[in-house]
Amino acid sequence: MATPLFFSDNAVAKVRELIEEEENPELKLRVFVTGGGCSGFQYGFSFDENQDEEDTVIERDGVFLLVDPMSYQYLVGATIDYQEGLQGSQFVVQNPNASSTCGCGSSFSI
Repeated sequence: MATPLFFSDNAVAKVRELIEEEENPELKLRVFVTGGGCSGFQYGFSFDENQDEEDTVIERDGVFLLVDPMSYQYLVGATIDYQEGLQGSQFVVQNPNASSTCGCGSSFSI
C-alpha cells in the first residue's frame, strides 16, 4: 500500500486559522497537481466545501486535506507544510517523488 500524504503541525494550524477567519467549518484544504510551471508540474492549493467521492481524504485534528486521484499519484509520501520566511508565508509540498524542483518551490518534475 502506498504511503499516504502527511499533514504537518504548521499546516494543520494554519488551515484551522484560515477556516476560523472565514467562519465556515465546512472548508477543507484541497491540494492538487497541474501541468505547467518551469519544471513541468506545479502544486496548487484551494479551499473547498465539496468532497468528491474519488478524493483521498486525510484528517488530522479535525482539519481535512483533499486530493483528487490524478494528483494523488504524484503526491504519495509527500508532506504538506506551511512555512514562514523572508520570502513570505506559504503552503509547501516536500515531495520525495520529485526528481527536480524549481527555485520557487511550487514547480517540480518526476
